[in-house]
Amino acid sequence: MKNKNTYSRWSFLRLSAMAGAAVSLSPLFSIAEEVNLFSSGSNPVAAGKRIGIIGLDTSHSEVFTKMINSGEVAGGYKVVAAYPHGSPDIPEALKIKPGVIAAVKNMGVEIVDSIDDLLKKVDVVLLETIDGRPHYEQALPVLKAGKRMFIDKPLAATLADAKKIFAASRKYNSPVFTSSALRFDPTVQKVVNGTIGKVTGADVYTPAVIEDRHLDMAWYGIHGVEMLFTVMGPGCKSVSRTYQEGTDLLVGTWEDGRIGTVRGIRTGSANIAGTAFGDKGIASLGPFSSYVPLVDKIIAFFDTGVPPVSEAETLEIFHFMHAADVSRKEKGKLIPITK
Repeated sequence: MKNKNTYSRWSFLRLSAMAGAAVSLSPLFSIAEEVNLFSSGSNPVAAGKRIGIIGLDTSHSEVFTKMINSGEVAGGYKVVAAYPHGSPDIPEALKIKPGVIAAVKNMGVEIVDSIDDLLKKVDVVLLETIDGRPHYEQALPVLKAGKRMFIDKPLAATLADAKKIFAASRKYNSPVFTSSALRFDPTVQKVVNGTIGKVTGADVYTPAVIEDRHLDMAWYGIHGVEMLFTVMGPGCKSVSRTYQEGTDLLVGTWEDGRIGTVRGIRTGSANIAGTAFGDKGIASLGPFSSYVPLVDKIIAFFDTGVPPVSEAETLEIFHFMHAADVSRKEKGKLIPITK
């Protein structure tokens, strides 16, 4: 049965995008910095730095384009072309798409008719389709072309498809990564860098609207799950889930005995934040502040080809979410995570 969530995922997306994406008016880069240039409209684009977007059915496509093309995020890259089509049947995605198409066109982005056409015009790719179900199909031609690609969350709708994407990445030696912006939030990274010593546990909370054709936590709760795994690290061995219509509580136990929890919120006030506990202190995590740290990491990945998030960690997150769905079906039973 479809969940009747009182908390709107889309309203949170739009508010977060506007709050976290103030755009500077500085030029993209100095023409003198590059000798070999492509031309895109009236603005030059450095060789090897043309970005293409797949999927204009999410506010991320608009926000990331503003950040990159304005020069707010350094690196000399520019979004030059986009293939707009993503979800075939998610109403909110279809509703937002015309506005995002218009916005990116106004920023000088060419709209193309196919992914094949896109790949002829760009060097690297942002796969932004908000629906995880078509991601494998859309990612495959990019991987075959050997172009570096960031795949926005959710990487896939299921654990099986997440595995297929990484298998294709290895087969074609074409690096990819996926991440929530919360992974690179400054409060989270301070904990990762040792400000509270060894992390002994963490509790996070997140909006957790469910889209019935995705893993429950993959559709939006993945923000909280990824924040949890970022500070706790890998090694979760089991998960149990208490489900109610308006709330979820996921409890993960790590191999060394540490415990991490995710509260998924579908009723009432919500945000993405939490608390990390360490042997030298306690620290707040979040709330969401900006997409800039994530986009900085994407640009660095385009430069180096080195993913800042490993396949192993991303797949462990998907195993965790898959086990949580099994636990829900089993009325909260503790489910071992098998890999």
